[in-house]
Amino acid sequence: MRQPIADSWTRCQDAGVAFAGSELAPSLADDDEAEAQWLAHPLATVKPLIDECLAPLASDSHLVVVSDHRGMLLWVDGDRDVRREAERMNFARGTLWSETGAGTNAVGTALAADHAVQVFAAEHFHEVVQNWTCSAAPVHDPETGALLGVIDLTSRMSTIQPHALAVVVATARAVEGQLATAMQTRDARLVDRYGNQVAAGSIPTAMVSATGRVIARNAAWLTARPPVRPTAEPGHFVLDGPGSIEVERLRHGAAFLLRVAMRPARSGTAVVPGARPSTLRVSLLDAGRPHAEIDGRPVPLRPRQAEILALLVSHPDGMTTEQLGADLYGDEAKPSSVRVEVSRLRKLLGPWMATDPYRLRADVECDVRTVHDLLESGEVREAADRFGSGLLPRSEAPGVVRERELLGNWLRQAVLASDDADTLWAWVGVEAGSDDLMAWRQLLARLAPRDPRRPQAVARTGTLRALLLGP
Repeated sequence: MRQPIADSWTRCQDAGVAFAGSELAPSLADDDEAEAQWLAHPLATVKPLIDECLAPLASDSHLVVVSDHRGMLLWVDGDRDVRREAERMNFARGTLWSETGAGTNAVGTALAADHAVQVFAAEHFHEVVQNWTCSAAPVHDPETGALLGVIDLTSRMSTIQPHALAVVVATARAVEGQLATAMQTRDARLVDRYGNQVAAGSIPTAMVSATGRVIARNAAWLTARPPVRPTAEPGHFVLDGPGSIEVERLRHGAAFLLRVAMRPARSGTAVVPGARPSTLRVSLLDAGRPHAEIDGRPVPLRPRQAEILALLVSHPDGMTTEQLGADLYGDEAKPSSVRVEVSRLRKLLGPWMATDPYRLRADVECDVRTVHDLLESGEVREAADRFGSGLLPRSEAPGVVRERELLGNWLRQAVLASDDADTLWAWVGVEAGSDDLMAWRQLLARLAPRDPRRPQAVARTGTLRALLLGP
């Protein structure tokens, strides 16, 4: 017996795994629960790449399988007859194929050993699985190095492909590469948006992920990796050394700005919360009147104050008095008027608003920023659901009109490019998309004949076409 298989059998025996009988791969989730977990799993984002790499073998009597880090099967695809036969040994979505759940098998053994493995026929610990052969490779999170799950190819022993293991390993490496590229893209967007706040000044400042990985730092922070570690509580960090940290949340906790206050400390370690004692939420996409809240307490906003907030949200690096005046008043801008309005707004917001230049703290929660972030991450349907009536639809301030059109056009193009019926339905359901004939026509082409949304799509398309073309 090969050493990796012998080691696996020893682990299975020590764990008391049955080698015969019906106790095989307990179910952890029904199909709906497994589907929900799959859609939320990081590997779901790279499924097109997995399909592209493994589709030739999947059509040749092999099953393509993806599991999570526990060994629960999240995705099983391939020949229908092979799937049905595999289901007889409980090889299906929602079942646990770790070594403790199913004995020696490629999914569980790849997880236990943390390396690629191929298990042939009688090498399986449980006798029911010994007519099968499987090849699996683990996939790691580029952010933390933690196991995300495995990619597996399974087939009957009689139809095994000699290159299955090599193909699975290559697929897993390609997937890790694509996840790393996506992480680097997110980092680049964060640096593009908030990089000026890191680079400026003499205070040691760094932008880090929620796990403490450094995304950017300024020259004042001399070490390549700041002496900062995340704690068990999200958004909380430990600074190894004297002093304390000011932590500013970016993009819903996807990253943080850390600024070191060089004050003596009694001990060498200071634990500083990453969340502010208070929270400012701003709603500028609401169909009603724009509003703000600090810790749930309403903050009244006059129309001009809402316009200033909208412009500062759209310019995270800040705006000068002249820039803000031009976007608020156009050619009639007066610096004194801008300063008066900003002063009134600062009295309401306090430390949430900075000056020189005017800007909002990055951890202000605003629905406009949320839609921006959703579009950047490709979550177009959720962005359409949250878009509401658009950015301050009654405002005629030149800068607000510009930003409103930019955001609306970005969302519309993303919706039309998605070619997804549910995303299109979300778009035509908001005020900005309700009269979009192209979107209604594209939606109509995607709806099944018996879809309950189809009659409304037919009627609305006809109405808009008549209005456009006339009687």
